[in-house]
Amino acid sequence: MSFTHQKRKLKRIFVVLLGVYIMVGAALYYFQEKLMFLPTTLNENYVYELNYPHEELFLKPSDDALINAIHYKAEKSKGVILYFHGNAGDLSRWSKITEYFVEMNYDVLVMDYRTYGKSQGKLSEDALHNDAQYCYDYLLKQYSEDKITLYGRSLGTGMASKLAIKNKPKQLILETPYYSILDVAKHRFPLFPIKSLLRYHFPNYEYVKKVKCPIAIIHGTSDKVVPYESGKKLSELNIDNLEFISIEGGDHNDLVQFEDYHLAIQNLLK
Repeated sequence: MSFTHQKRKLKRIFVVLLGVYIMVGAALYYFQEKLMFLPTTLNENYVYELNYPHEELFLKPSDDALINAIHYKAEKSKGVILYFHGNAGDLSRWSKITEYFVEMNYDVLVMDYRTYGKSQGKLSEDALHNDAQYCYDYLLKQYSEDKITLYGRSLGTGMASKLAIKNKPKQLILETPYYSILDVAKHRFPLFPIKSLLRYHFPNYEYVKKVKCPIAIIHGTSDKVVPYESGKKLSELNIDNLEFISIEGGDHNDLVQFEDYHLAIQNLLK
């Protein structure tokens, strides 16, 4: 094979690889919502089959949105947990998950984000934060702030953290949080200029530095979705009111199977 022929072949390979790189980069930009948000939907007539007394809510934070939520009422309430769930599924799953806290005699308000379950409206970072505040304001009509615990899980940690800045809740609990969406995206797509492509940021590292209430971070050391190191970095920001709790061997969705998780939650909600 001649040198000229090899050169042409390498050039063709380079052009193909460059084309693939550009196509993948464009897909990351235009379809990032489909990568970040994995909603399932529910028929408007769907009836939740839950194990504790509850009220199904339809909240109107804006004219173009309808937010479906479940408000559990514990028999001997110690307070209320405003719970922000992860990026996949809908309330038919997440409401069951939050019953863990109802068993501990806490009321719980958990909402479905826009496009999830029965909720409607256009997704955006600002819209998610505004909806979170609307739910908090709803609770303020029934509870004093020293009875409100904010709980964010995975994606929901960004909403919970920013909400804690703007209000005065009793505490902020973050399960499997990220340093920022950028931090996680860089980990998954190290070859791309992610910072220029992202439209969603949720910079938890900026939020937690401004939070005045006690903060607890719970993260599994074997998390394959949000790297343990991403959550760990939040604890290294020299924040006096922050406690970092490692769950040895815990993955992203199985912390409830570990005794250390139960002990941590019991201590935080005692």
